[in-house]
Amino acid sequence: MTVKKIVIVLGATLALVTAANAADLPRRQPVPYPAEQAPIGKMPIGKSPIGKAPIGKAPGPVAARY
Repeated sequence: MTVKKIVIVLGATLALVTAANAADLPRRQPVPYPAEQAPIGKMPIGKSPIGKAPIGKAPGPVAARY
């Protein structure tokens, strides 16, 4: 019974040390952009008519006209 416990504890310790060692290995980071300059100011943000029309929005205040 004692040898069985020692083998289980040693196996768990070996697994823990192996996982901790694998987490510390360095990894190559991906290059964020190609070698040329990043395209700054080229995205058409705010240029499309999406969200500019009153579709699906509540109408303005209704004033009585007499």
